Amino acid sequence: MTQQSHAIINPMDQTGRHVLVTGASSGIGRATAELMAGLGARLTLGGRDPGRLEEARARLPGSGHNIRPFDLTHLDDVPSWLKSIAEAHGPLDGLAHCAGIQETRPIRSFEAVAFHRIIDANLGSALALAKGFRQKGVHGGRAALVYVSSIAGQIGTPGNVIYAASKGGVQAATKGLALELLRDGIRVNCVVPALVETELVRQARLKLTEEQFARMIDHQPMGLGQPDDVAHAIAFLLSGASRWITGSLLAVDGGALAY
Repeated sequence: MTQQSHAIINPMDQTGRHVLVTGASSGIGRATAELMAGLGARLTLGGRDPGRLEEARARLPGSGHNIRPFDLTHLDDVPSWLKSIAEAHGPLDGLAHCAGIQETRPIRSFEAVAFHRIIDANLGSALALAKGFRQKGVHGGRAALVYVSSIAGQIGTPGNVIYAASKGGVQAATKGLALELLRDGIRVNCVVPALVETELVRQARLKLTEEQFARMIDHQPMGLGQPDDVAHAIAFLLSGASRWITGSLLAVDGGALAY
């Protein structure tokens, strides 16, 4: 009896695709870049610190990766930054927006400067990237945009209201952009993590008592997540395996939203 050989197909394969990852020097962004490179993608790494980006690039498997330092809070300059990336390195097939900031700030300390700093970094940058990504010549024919939000945008988070509003805004924007950018051939989705072991969480923990932090962990049945847990969800949404998915909010939360 003749045995038939079947090629092994990896639906997550990213070979030949050019992907931009923001916030790529640490945390979820760095884990996403390493995973995408391992799946065959050619990466452009975005972030504010050239030195840290270079360190991140040195860890990537494969070749052809590059860094493009930029401060995403310069909102009006984001589209031209994306255009320059496409002109120098080719159109982008995927964009994973992992950059962002978190500040624990009770409403009694609300002030315009802090409000704009958080909103611009988290929500403003997401919208500016969408504007830039849809430009002719910037994206490929089957492109995907993935945002990183937070469950803070869906649950009550005392002392964290501005951050929660910015992340909730990203989730609302995902829905609208998924329909608006459909004509451009761009899918738009969002991952919604709970607490993940990153520098942002470590900084937030310093402002809490042990009891307060323990209560936060108690609301995550599977405990703290790791950057790789979120990176795998992002890679799925960037891949052809999710070609019929757009406008989705994918919870990667260790069961937190099931509480």
